Amino acid sequence: MVGTIIKGVGGNYFVKAENSCIYECKARGIFRKDKIKPMIGDRVEIEILTETTGSIDKIFERKSSLIRPPVANIDTVIVVMAAKNPEPDYLLADKIILMALTKNINPVICITKTDLDNGDDIKKIYEKTGYKIFEVCSVDNTGIDELRDFLKNKTSAFAGLSGVGKSSLLNLLVEDDLETGEISRINRGRHTTRHVELFELKDGGYVFDTPGFSSFENDALKTDSLDSFYPEMNEYTGKCRFADCVHINEPGCAVKEALSNGLISQVRYENYCAIHEILKQFKDWENK
Repeated sequence: MVGTIIKGVGGNYFVKAENSCIYECKARGIFRKDKIKPMIGDRVEIEILTETTGSIDKIFERKSSLIRPPVANIDTVIVVMAAKNPEPDYLLADKIILMALTKNINPVICITKTDLDNGDDIKKIYEKTGYKIFEVCSVDNTGIDELRDFLKNKTSAFAGLSGVGKSSLLNLLVEDDLETGEISRINRGRHTTRHVELFELKDGGYVFDTPGFSSFENDALKTDSLDSFYPEMNEYTGKCRFADCVHINEPGCAVKEALSNGLISQVRYENYCAIHEILKQFKDWENK
């Protein structure tokens, strides 16, 4: 029987099988021997042992995977930013976007709490990236149907600061009762999701509820190719005076000229420079 791992607790994996039943499974010892650990989102083949239990016999090839959180087979990452309260963390958003792109995962932007602000500042920053942007409000359900249609038959993960409304959004999408937390006094939401879990959408597809993307997985990113992950820079990168221009300190840089002409977002460019420095330091540390 083939199914999908929707939750893992203490070495037990809950598999939603093709017959719509959920089985609590253990992974066979051969996986430990081969140092393979099942992930939430894995497509697996199970042997049914009882009406409620089984064993994982095979893990099918993953089309994508992340380390933190340990999840597999994501089609798209929904980068959630509140229009207001808390204020958008654009550097975090760009880190998540880059991580998704390097893992062959499609990133999209979702602006929440549009009842508090129209989110135009966020849209202006990302309008030249080509990433799809959704505007939603969990208070009056604005934009929920459009987002639900987009998620149909996909496996998606939500990422962003605590307090931006991820759990409230998931409640509406999966019609479940996920725990939500109040906004703290420093305008950052408390972490309310304590484990990774996969929820099935009634119209097809799954969404991850995760404790958050806790690390910047930069193993596939290099300083000399970082600009290739910034779509709004691509049309200018080949026009710089120097072929190896990284668009920070070099003269005759077409990217910086486009920036000065307002053709590239100042915020996105500053994030590019900050991430370039992170990668540079990481490379220097590796070479020691």
